[in-house]
Amino acid sequence: MPQPRTLDTYVQRALELGAEGAKIIPSEDVFTAEWVRLKCQYGCGGYGRCLMCPPYSPLPEQTRRVLDCYEHVLLVHGKPGAGIKGLVLSLEREIFIDGYYKALSLSAGPCRLCDRCDVETLCQHPREARPAMEASGIDVFATARKAGFPIEVVRERTCDQNYYGIVMIE
Repeated sequence: MPQPRTLDTYVQRALELGAEGAKIIPSEDVFTAEWVRLKCQYGCGGYGRCLMCPPYSPLPEQTRRVLDCYEHVLLVHGKPGAGIKGLVLSLEREIFIDGYYKALSLSAGPCRLCDRCDVETLCQHPREARPAMEASGIDVFATARKAGFPIEVVRERTCDQNYYGIVMIE
């Protein structure tokens, strides 16, 4: 059986796929907090309208337990237009095929695979759909800042935006 590639290979691969930056970080440097999920509930019009968003997405304590099953996380930084969701999903698949069978990705923002999500049925895109990091209780600001990546509150639509995704690797 071939040996999996080194984790640093995936940093380079993320850049090749269009990421602005990428780093391998310890899983304990991905921060979860109870308040994050409340921001989805009280501040986002998507609450309860998508299977990838609260109340259907993992609770922060579940997300923490899942993160604790991994030693490493590939944190990927993208700018608008980078397609961060597709990028981390591609990396997840590649990393899985390379032998890291536990590879799992989360990304930023709501799922947009369907025009309207039918929350009464199973997901129509289970291979592509992943909950957002924030919908799962991940404090993206604290995580990105700890890794040395830029992130600020977007005060106006014209402000610079930064998007993040992760691939958990073990």
